[in-house]
Amino acid sequence: MHDLRKKILLESGKTRSRKARARPESGRSSVAHSPDTSPGHSRAGSRYASEEEDFDSGGEYDDVMTVSTNSLGDDNDLDGNTVAAWPDRLRDRIAEMTNLKRSSVQGREAALNAYVHLLRHHYAKTIIDGSLSEIIASILRSIRSGDSADERTLGMRALNVTVITSPSSNVFDRAYQILKGVCEDSDEEKVKIEAIRSLSATVLYGGGGSASYDEVLQFLVEIIESDGGAVHAQDNGSVVSAALQAWGLVASYVPDLLDQAEQAMEAFMEQLDSTDAEVQTGAGSNIALLFEVARDHEEQTGEKFDMQYNQHRIMTRMAEIVRESSKSISKRDRKHLRSSFTSIVTSLERGKGPGYSTAGRGGANPHVGGGGTGEADGGAFQEFGYREKIRVGDQLMVIDTWSLQARVEALKALLGGGFPVHFMDNPLMEEILEDAEVEQLATAADRKKRRDPDDSPAKKGRKSLRATEVF
Repeated sequence: MHDLRKKILLESGKTRSRKARARPESGRSSVAHSPDTSPGHSRAGSRYASEEEDFDSGGEYDDVMTVSTNSLGDDNDLDGNTVAAWPDRLRDRIAEMTNLKRSSVQGREAALNAYVHLLRHHYAKTIIDGSLSEIIASILRSIRSGDSADERTLGMRALNVTVITSPSSNVFDRAYQILKGVCEDSDEEKVKIEAIRSLSATVLYGGGGSASYDEVLQFLVEIIESDGGAVHAQDNGSVVSAALQAWGLVASYVPDLLDQAEQAMEAFMEQLDSTDAEVQTGAGSNIALLFEVARDHEEQTGEKFDMQYNQHRIMTRMAEIVRESSKSISKRDRKHLRSSFTSIVTSLERGKGPGYSTAGRGGANPHVGGGGTGEADGGAFQEFGYREKIRVGDQLMVIDTWSLQARVEALKALLGGGFPVHFMDNPLMEEILEDAEVEQLATAADRKKRRDPDDSPAKKGRKSLRATEVF
């Protein structure tokens, strides 16, 4: 019966889902012994959509690399080969990456691609620690002298997820000049963007000190204030947007950020006039972060820090931008811009973090979009609190500071769809997000107990659900 069912499924073509066929590891065992130049092998490394996938804070997260290649429950793929467990596949990819004899660019791309995917979707510190030095050396070689833009890009993604999985004290010194050089010299936009992200990841989790933080921040500000010209990407919104995000991540770790505030603030204010909505919102978020730092400084020291630009001027300018952009950008970008600027204005006006929700008697925030009644003219506000939240499994994290938002957004970009796995399993993430308020959500079983009280274990003496749990 087992063989008959397998034959039927094989003939019907329904043995694997579209999602399973798209994985970087799918089909690898069938081409593992093919020549590196074969079409099958080159196709294996040609797609890495999983590395670009968006993080869905409201979705369900399954382990896409725990592969069952058919619906029969056995351990064979369609060619009859045994499917290895993910730790064995990871070790194989590491062996391919670190042994470059007779390697081809397609083979290196495929190995890096699979390594990135496996390391993003599994917490594998114990596996990579044994050969960390060789892994880093191999990755840096691909970044520095890779034969394609894809190899260099995948190399930097591999570097990012490696230092997040296994933080090191000596990676940044080895990587800084390579990453900076690649960012400046490459003609490929995606290579520049990944180099910018790698600079922020390696300086923070690869052994950079406070002086290195300042150096990287200065480099990022130069990219921003030159509209990308500092890295030969003039008026490239994607590169400037990546630099803004990276600046926010690194800045969230700098205790004495005020030394750089004046130059950074001027660069961000100029970018509010960009024609790219992502650049505008990135600049706005960093402005809010700087004001948050100034507020914290005043609370801790009692000394007021002059941010050069007053809050009212910034709020007025943002309202003007929203009005002026009504016909010049898409409806989606306009909605995103309006939502972001409303959050920033509320933050500046009320001394709160991102996503703090209030409503005046007239409805909207008076500074962005009009129609509301503000405190300045006697109106009353209703407080709704923070609504920026991210859900992973049965945990809900509240985003209540701009520094926390900067970290979360950057980590989502660095880890892609693997963010939930690292959030749950990686101790570094607990350290990075240590100030976050996390709420425990009720499980499906808990909700069933509430619906069916007669079956509830609470009657057997167990404690009832805590008030802090969210349903």
